[in-house]
Amino acid sequence: MPPNIVILYADDLGYGDVGCYGGTGVPTPAVDRLAREGLRFTQGYATAATCTPSRLSLLTGSYPWRNPRAHILAGDAPAIIRPGMTTLPGLLRSAGYATGVVGKWHLGLGEGALDWNSDITPGPLEAGFDEAFIMPATNDRVPCVFVRNRRVVGLDPAEPIQVTYDPKQQFPGIPTGKQNPEALKLKPSHGHDMSIVNGVSRIGFMRGGAAALWKDEEMAEVFLRETVDFVTRHRKQPFFLYHAFHQPHVPRLPGPRFAGTTRLGARGDVIAEMDWCVGELMAALDRLGLAGKTLVIFSSDNGPVLDDGYQDRALELSGDHRPAGPLRGGKYSLYDGGTRVPFILRWPGTVRPGESAALVSQVDFTASFAAMAGVALPEDAAPDSLDLRPALLGQNPVGREGLVAEGIGAKTIVRQGDWVFIPPYPGEAINRHTGTELGNSREPQLYDLGADLGERTNQATACPEIVEALASRLREARSGSQTRPGPH
Repeated sequence: MPPNIVILYADDLGYGDVGCYGGTGVPTPAVDRLAREGLRFTQGYATAATCTPSRLSLLTGSYPWRNPRAHILAGDAPAIIRPGMTTLPGLLRSAGYATGVVGKWHLGLGEGALDWNSDITPGPLEAGFDEAFIMPATNDRVPCVFVRNRRVVGLDPAEPIQVTYDPKQQFPGIPTGKQNPEALKLKPSHGHDMSIVNGVSRIGFMRGGAAALWKDEEMAEVFLRETVDFVTRHRKQPFFLYHAFHQPHVPRLPGPRFAGTTRLGARGDVIAEMDWCVGELMAALDRLGLAGKTLVIFSSDNGPVLDDGYQDRALELSGDHRPAGPLRGGKYSLYDGGTRVPFILRWPGTVRPGESAALVSQVDFTASFAAMAGVALPEDAAPDSLDLRPALLGQNPVGREGLVAEGIGAKTIVRQGDWVFIPPYPGEAINRHTGTELGNSREPQLYDLGADLGERTNQATACPEIVEALASRLREARSGSQTRPGPH
């Protein structure tokens, strides 16, 4: 009997942000319990160091650079998962699963010039989900509303929503963070100074829709209620649930239950809030008698960032907490801290608890979970997704031989065994706003992660033959139509 499948997907959570990966700044008892009762992967990867590309890979089994629109999308961007594309939820739905998404979407909606006041399509329902309760993009981008299936929740037709990301078309008379800083309860540090919603200025311009606007401090519990409701209603049939957290992405505005409860300030508070939500979902599965029937994955879309646009003192209060743990870089980076993330799988009674050093990637969810459900992949689908059931279920300690990952701007690196190769790339070495080491260099970089986890000793000059072999492998991956075995 195939399991229910739940993917819990954090947003900007680093390898070192949770206790089971060595984090000391924030207690994370629920995530630590998942690790204790499941398999904790030490070499689990997102495909990209930014959000939209990673999410595309997770749901389609394709490396993001195959889609030229897979970059950090504006809040009004058209859908990049097109109707008819093969997706993980679509495959599982064909096997009889109920499929649902709750939380952050950020994969685009509509066809362009979207009317937020009527049916919104294409979107999650056209991507294989039966049900959707989402925020369209990110919590720092307008429109700051929830969408259930194809409609904005709570919208008053008498006050229609208008959205633009063109500064030349911003709406006159609508307060912005740049022009009205006195109206803000959380001030921006860089960017994020456009339309004000709930006392916070965002990216993009919006007017109307006052009755539908979210309150950031309530979002975690709103999404949690939707998730518990979904698993409760579908407890008698197989289900797939993709719960995409908005934490710890900016702006970080925890609910009153968690505000001020950690020593790391707002960033720590929202991590604690996210962890509580994980625990509440686990309690619901226990209460419904579903724990042994449900495979739960916990991971993150990319590595961590502290100051990502708001003055919430995340850097100042970080102290000795290392969000990326022993890894170099973070969100936006070509280094391992950008894409190596917490990666935990729990399936009580089937997967033996422990730790695995198998090399695994979120791009493999499509092939692996489809195979669990007994669904064959179409030849032209999921071009980079491998069936890694033996590794994911703890039966094989190896997993992948190698993988491709990307930093910001679809700049790609290749990993093979313990070696990682970063080609020369133009651009600044450090993001001047976030302080993240991006990995850009005029020289090729080669690191042995087995001996040098922090990627500090560049061995490119000493090992030219390895550089050439990995450069060739990366060129082959980028030029081919797929990397998984099968017809080309």
